[in-house]
Formats: sequence, structure tokens, C-alpha cells
Amino acid sequence: MKYLSPIVSVIVPAYNASLFISEALESVLAQTFTDFELLIVDDGSTDSTVSIAKRYCQQDSRLRLFSQANKGVSAARNVGIQMTQGKLVAFLDADDQWLPDKLAAQVEHLNSHSSVGVNFGRVEFVNQDGTHTGQYSTARLTGLTSQDFFYGDPTSTTSNWVVRREVFEQVGVFDEDMSYSEDTEWLFRVMFSTQWQIEGIAQVLVWYRTNKTGLSSDLYRMEEGWNRFVNKAREYAPELVNQHYSLARASNLQYLARRAFRLGLPSQVGVDFMTRALQSDWKLILKKPRQTLLRAMAVYGGHLLRGLSLRNKSINILYQNKQ
Repeated sequence: MKYLSPIVSVIVPAYNASLFISEALESVLAQTFTDFELLIVDDGSTDSTVSIAKRYCQQDSRLRLFSQANKGVSAARNVGIQMTQGKLVAFLDADDQWLPDKLAAQVEHLNSHSSVGVNFGRVEFVNQDGTHTGQYSTARLTGLTSQDFFYGDPTSTTSNWVVRREVFEQVGVFDEDMSYSEDTEWLFRVMFSTQWQIEGIAQVLVWYRTNKTGLSSDLYRMEEGWNRFVNKAREYAPELVNQHYSLARASNLQYLARRAFRLGLPSQVGVDFMTRALQSDWKLILKKPRQTLLRAMAVYGGHLLRGLSLRNKSINILYQNKQ
């Protein structure tokens, strides 16, 4: 009997994901579009991720598990691409969730838009505990260019993508030397070096769990990842990089400042990112005036209030010691 490949291959990279992986897998199994295979790539987990994944694989033959030594998320995704058979490839991070019509909507969109190589939907951001924030991605969905992906990632997360396998065959897979911005670099590579379009659907398809990092060091590693992306992009798009570097860097640093503020990190971290953003290119204010000014006010205002609070505490301690 000849094996018929599924239409969609779903790849779930997982590293110590025991807290959330059940919700992620359940959201795939709840899809209204059912012609898929699902490969869970365990990237050297030391918690109960593997045992949970095995339980799901025993319950549904569409699921398979592959385990490897810890090599990073790019390597895990690349393994999935090599080991799956579908004409379309979708990714889901083990702490995110899909809405039930995600695959159906994106498969239909690709079937009716032959020039689109990657599509995505709107994202709703949820807190670490899964509660809804009421905040949604707002990036432009159509008419995207290479420049848009140099300034950021309109798709928000790889959990949002469905990709034609031919695109990987044409541009290659993820850079395994990158742990941050590897997804943006891949999208930029597609837009710059091929005729494929990347296009969005005006429908919320993913619940994206925020606060995935909570340490200052993680944000600085994200900055380092963006710098690696820039260095790689210079190899094949030097003119674009040189033309837009300072403003794109300012946009990235502003994003990190906002993330530091939302994570409640020490206020000087946000101040550092925001200050360097404005130093990189003051035209950031002209590009998105309202957004930039509000973020600057939040970051610098928060830092000022924290300084006043610490000053008042010090005065109170000195006063109490004199009593």
C-alpha cells in the first residue's frame, strides 16, 4: 500500500516544555483541518516533556516524537523539516496555542494565492498563565517588502506560519548558529532572494504566550541575535542593510525597551535600550511619533519614579535611625 503524504506537516520544537506542551498539542488535535502529521522534536529536555509527548503519540498515529541532544530551536525546526513529508510546513512553539480554524484558513489562502510562499494570521497575546491580554498584533498583512522584515517581524512568531515546502528547497533552512532573530533572518532571506510573497490573513489564529524571557540578560542576548541577523544580511543585501541600518537598529532597541518595561525589569535596563535607540537614529520619533513618545515616557517616567521611591525610602531609613 502506497503511503499518502499529509498536506500539512506540523513541527513542534520542545525544550523543557512540560508546563505547556499539552495545551499546544491539544490545540493541533482540535484543528478543523485534519490532514496533517505532527512531529514533536525534543531538544534534550530534562523535565517530563518526553513522557507527555509519548502519551500523545500513543493516542494518535499522526503524531511522532524525535529526541536529540540540545542543539537549539533552529536545529530542532530543521530536523522537523527534514523528517516530515507534507507539501506545507507549519510550526508551533510548545508554549503557544492555535485556534481551531488556523490550518483550514491558511491552507485555503495558499490554495487561492499561488504567489504566496508563507502566510500568517493575527496573533492574540496571552500572559504566561494563559490569561488573555486583549492585545493583538497589528502589523500590515499585504504588500510586504524586504525592508519590512529588516525593521521587524510582521508575523510575530513562527507559531503563526504555514510555509510551502518549495520555499525551504529554494532558500534553505534556519541558521543553526542563531538562537534569536533566526526566524526574522529566514523571512528576510525569502523576501530578498526569491519572488515568493509573504502575506497575512485578517483573522486571529494564534494565542502567543508572552513573557517567555524574564531576565535582563535574555534581552541583551536578543539584541546580540539581531546583530547576528544584520551581519548575515550584509552578506546578501549590503545596500539595503547600509541604507536602513541606523533606523532599523533604533526600532529594535525601542522594542527591547518596551519589553523590559512590560517584564518589570530594573528600570535602568529599559532606559539603556531606549537611550541607545534614540542615539542610533532620532528619526525614530518621526517614523512612529505617538508610539515612540509614549514608550519613552513610560520608560523614563518609570525610571524617575523608581529613583524618587528609592530616595524616599533612604530618607525614611535615615530618619528612623536617628530616632
